[in-house]
Amino acid sequence: MRREGQRIEVTGLTKRFGAVTAVDDVSFSVDPGVVTGFLGPNGAGKTTTLRCLLGLVTPNSGSATIGGRPYRELDDPVGTVGAALEASSFHPGRSALAHLEVLAIAAGITTDRCGQVLAQVALGEVADKRVGGFSLGMRQRLALAQALLGDPSVLILDEPANGLDPAGIAWLRGFLRALGSEGRTVLVSSHVLSEVQQTVEDVVVLSAGRLVKQGRLSDLDAGPHGVLVRSPEPQRLREALADFEMEDRDDGRLRVLGCTPEQVGHAAHRHGVELHELVAEPSDLERTFLAMTQSGRPAADAAAGAQQ
Repeated sequence: MRREGQRIEVTGLTKRFGAVTAVDDVSFSVDPGVVTGFLGPNGAGKTTTLRCLLGLVTPNSGSATIGGRPYRELDDPVGTVGAALEASSFHPGRSALAHLEVLAIAAGITTDRCGQVLAQVALGEVADKRVGGFSLGMRQRLALAQALLGDPSVLILDEPANGLDPAGIAWLRGFLRALGSEGRTVLVSSHVLSEVQQTVEDVVVLSAGRLVKQGRLSDLDAGPHGVLVRSPEPQRLREALADFEMEDRDDGRLRVLGCTPEQVGHAAHRHGVELHELVAEPSDLERTFLAMTQSGRPAADAAAGAQQ
């Protein structure tokens, strides 16, 4: 079923908590129909930005809108936006089903929907279990069920993979991709690129409260890569490749920069050098991501949370 999402637009957003600038003049947009990763190390300003977007924090300047309107002005906020910012705000004595039923009644949603979303997140078999006995991964799934209650067209999830085991992470990837393919707007924050690398198509990257990158995930590591080559005649290989920049590796291979495997192979062939390995260096998105976000300052989000 197609569920058309709405565009998220953040423009010139700035939020300060005392002397700490948690978000500094940040602008980006999130389109419907794709899963967008909201990335950055802890303290980058991600959670503060999401709280501004959901009307939980008032920015010092700038705006954050959903479908062109602030969250507080949405006609049907529950049916428009589903959010999960933490997985700890549950009454430990209530069952998962009872927790959702309280929220559904308050929002004017039929309680039949509660069982449906619990089944969606694979918690149907523990619907009558008390939340106090849930693992962190189970609470993450319950938070996701809560976000889905109103069948929203926009989903905003803060670190949803936290606490999930490998099977749970694999499930989450498929689940989020399915939501995006339905046309919904899906914004997922994470401080670990590898958690969302197989899920997201677009990325928004923050560091120290500032935007450092927005675009396709495939563009995140678009810089030139090296060529890895190995020969039983390493000295002759170096002589054959004297025109290229090279780096020795601990595994006995040479890393040749600024060229293609074809160019390396041609140079080795021209000098009669036997090759045992010749491959393009694999892309390392995590390394690129870490390099982009190395400059940081004390945890802005932690400071923000302490003052809310």
